[in-house]
Amino acid sequence: MARVFLIVMDSFGIGGAPDAAAFGDEGSNTLGHIAEQCASGGGDRDGLRSGPLQLPNLDRLGLGAAADLSTGTRPAGLDYSGPIDAAWGVGREISTGKDTPSGHWEIAGLPVPFSWGYFPDTEPCFPDDLIAAIVEQADLPGILGNKHASGTEIIEELGEAHISSGKPIFYTSADSVLQIAAHESHFGLDRLYRLCQIARELTYDLVIGRVIARPFTGESAADFKRTGNRRDYAIEPTEDTLLDRLKAAGRQVIGVGKISDIFAAKGITKSIKASDNPALFEAMMEAEALAGEGDLVFVNFVDFDMLFGHRRDVPGYAAALEAFDAMLPRFIGQMQPGDLAIITADHGCDPSWTGTDHTREQVPILAFGPDIAPQEIGVRTSFADMAQTVAAHLGIASGKHGRKFL
Repeated sequence: MARVFLIVMDSFGIGGAPDAAAFGDEGSNTLGHIAEQCASGGGDRDGLRSGPLQLPNLDRLGLGAAADLSTGTRPAGLDYSGPIDAAWGVGREISTGKDTPSGHWEIAGLPVPFSWGYFPDTEPCFPDDLIAAIVEQADLPGILGNKHASGTEIIEELGEAHISSGKPIFYTSADSVLQIAAHESHFGLDRLYRLCQIARELTYDLVIGRVIARPFTGESAADFKRTGNRRDYAIEPTEDTLLDRLKAAGRQVIGVGKISDIFAAKGITKSIKASDNPALFEAMMEAEALAGEGDLVFVNFVDFDMLFGHRRDVPGYAAALEAFDAMLPRFIGQMQPGDLAIITADHGCDPSWTGTDHTREQVPILAFGPDIAPQEIGVRTSFADMAQTVAAHLGIASGKHGRKFL
């Protein structure tokens, strides 16, 4: 049975991008710096974890070797020296962004063929006419925020004012994104979704990649908490991707987590939502049971990026990596003859780096399955090589971009 599982560890970069300096990210290395800090005690947190980074299963699949290939340095703690159980290598992005849509679209065979729009001004960051149009169409009393900010910090700062005023919180980052935070009950979840749909329509001409609904609960800054009801409103891919070709061929394309949102549901036949990495792993196992001959399961594990990368939380990121690594044997044990799994990432988000934004990095490509021959596949010059490899494995026509590596 030929099935494929594309598993994206959101933001798990391995440094070494040759164009990192152009993004202000020269020297960034998500895995390398986490491992370095863990080895020196910087990854310790009482009650959470301590000591060197321990990723034995990923290391056996070639993670340490891929990191060494990417930067010339093997991360501390990833010292497996036995036979590698995967086809392993490095992915290099050719899209001009370091964001979620660019990375995922390119993994699915479509390097982003244009430059995204951004909101470069820090405060206020949004054009006056855009905000005026949103306020009018959504019948709002106004907005709060209107600046570059960390999502958790701006909710802590402005959440109480939001509840008392009824004004939603608007913010952005260095990514092509407009984010809107609002309380699930005081403002209303459905109302927040409608507001984001209005903002999405009004930002198409600005080529903004995503409008993101960021609902939260709680009654004060001390207990505000973002919920799992986030929703991304993305620009639809400008060309057909691997997902469209599979759907046209009558195959299932099961998106787990935020995959359907990233592709504006284009090419997705079934979407399974979940709120955190453990729940996403269970959803992936559910999808594995549903997938049949010729099907694709496409998964995004968002916690690495959302909870730990952007928050510059090295111990939290390290603990999440170790938890993911510990879950992997259960998935591997359920793989069937003919299955192919590819573990990769969409960009970096180095938790030791300055600021709160993504970092331009290369990513690991770890391809494995019962019938996959272990081998080095080198540095792949486009993430689209993964799409071509998946297409070949599932027996459908290849796309326009990339070269298969198996």
